[in-house]
Amino acid sequence: MTRSPLPRITILTGAGVSAESGLGTFRDKGGMWQTHDLEALATPEGYARNPGRVLAFYNDRRAAAAEAAPNAAHHALARLVSAAPDRVHLVTQNVDDLHERAGTPTLWHMHGELMRARCSDCGRSWPETGPLDLADRCRACGAVGRLRPDVVWFGEIPRHLDEIADALSETEVFVSIGTSGAVYPAAGFVAEASRHGADTLELNLERSDVSRLFEETRLGPATELVPAWVAEILGD
Repeated sequence: MTRSPLPRITILTGAGVSAESGLGTFRDKGGMWQTHDLEALATPEGYARNPGRVLAFYNDRRAAAAEAAPNAAHHALARLVSAAPDRVHLVTQNVDDLHERAGTPTLWHMHGELMRARCSDCGRSWPETGPLDLADRCRACGAVGRLRPDVVWFGEIPRHLDEIADALSETEVFVSIGTSGAVYPAAGFVAEASRHGADTLELNLERSDVSRLFEETRLGPATELVPAWVAEILGD
C-alpha cells in the first residue's frame, strides 16, 4: 500500500522548544527579558553604546547553547522535516542551533543565528562558536571592533519573510510550538495561515497571547507533545 503524501505543513518554533534543553525562555515568568535589560543588550543602540557588554552577554549565551543538547522535540521535528522536506517547512524564532544538531535538513532562522558572527561594516557573516572580542578583525574586510553576533535585534527586520509568506500561502497545516505569541511578525502567522484555509494547532506549555486564534491548543511539555504529534502525522 502506498502511503498518502503528507499535507503541506508549516511549523513555527520558539524558545519553549529549547527550554527543556536548559536554554532560557524570553517572555515567560522569569524569562530573560524580565531579568535583563533588552534595550541595552538586544538593540543596535545598546550595542553602539556598550559593545563590550553586549558581546559578553552573547558570548555567555553562545557557551550555554554549545553545552545544551537537542531534546526529544528537536529530534521529532527533524524526523518530520526529513520525511518530506519539500512539504514541511520549519521556521524558528530561536537563534540556537539545536534543530540543526538534531538533524533537521532545512529551516529558516528568522531571528538569525547565535553561532555565527557578522561584521557591522561590510555585512559578511560566518560560523563562529567561540567568544567574540572587540579586538577581533573581520575576516572579509579587515575592520577591527566591528563584529557582532549574527542575530536580529529589536528594531531590525527579521529574515526569510518572503519565503515564510510563500509557505504560509500554500500550507495546509500550521503548527506553533513553544512560542509566546507576543512578538510580531511571527505572532501574525496563525492569522495568515488561517486566511489561506490552513488547519491550525498550537503546542505549548501554557496558553499564549494568540491561543484564541488557533483551532486547537494542546498544553504540556514540548518533549511530550511534539513527538506525539509527529507520530500522529507520520501515521506511526
